[in-house]
Amino acid sequence: MHSLLLLVIVGVLAGVIGSLLGLGGGMIVTPVLTMIMGLDIKYAIGASVISVIATSSGASIAYLKDDMLNLRVAMFLEIATTIGAIVGALLAGVFSSKVLYILFGLLLAYSAANMVMKLLKKQSDNIINSNDNIATRLKLNGSYYDKVVKKQVDYSVTHVPGGFVMMLAAGLASGLLGIGSGAFKVIAMDTIMKMPLKPSSATSNLMMGVTAAASTTVYFFSGAIKPEIAAPLAVGVLVGATIGSRIMQRLSAKTIRLIFIPIILYMGVQMILKGFGVGI
Repeated sequence: MHSLLLLVIVGVLAGVIGSLLGLGGGMIVTPVLTMIMGLDIKYAIGASVISVIATSSGASIAYLKDDMLNLRVAMFLEIATTIGAIVGALLAGVFSSKVLYILFGLLLAYSAANMVMKLLKKQSDNIINSNDNIATRLKLNGSYYDKVVKKQVDYSVTHVPGGFVMMLAAGLASGLLGIGSGAFKVIAMDTIMKMPLKPSSATSNLMMGVTAAASTTVYFFSGAIKPEIAAPLAVGVLVGATIGSRIMQRLSAKTIRLIFIPIILYMGVQMILKGFGVGI
């Protein structure tokens, strides 16, 4: 009973943070299940995949209803992620994982520094008017209602090829290293394609679910998914994701960025340390 309650609580926490930042929640679920509950990493990863799907489902429904999601951007970038993940899975073992951990860790650290610079320069939240031909042809530009400033925000998407390449790299990271790519998804949209942070986070949530669903079958048939662990976790995550999606819309982009920066910086440092054989 104690373990069941703990799983639900962990799920709620993962759902809130995952839906708020578009990171999926796996970064909370896996460490807690392995280090606190002493679960085998195999089952922890299986439960983490289920939690990502639950986060995506709970958050995406709310974001879709409030027109926060950019479905066209999500489906376009999902092509790159899927291709990258397949190639990464095929090339797993060919490249040195240590070098890859260091490279992707440095990329996350750079992205965190870039976000800090945006805050220091007090730049606006990527609300620009761009005539990007690819974005216009693919109808990737969007609009959402910001409940903080209480107005409709129209935004343009730019540097589409750069965002596509970044998502290929995110897919490669997932396939080669078996890591979640939520942080890379948000970075591709926010930093490269210049989407506002809120729709970037919301769109990342939808994409995370699609990516995780594609790998669930593999984990299920390998016996990595235990219903007695995944079920209560998923219930908590669904509740947390619904709460997180509501909280996100009431926060300013600056506040979300202040929460996001230390998390991706921590993830980047951990990946670099792991590359040098020091990480947990």
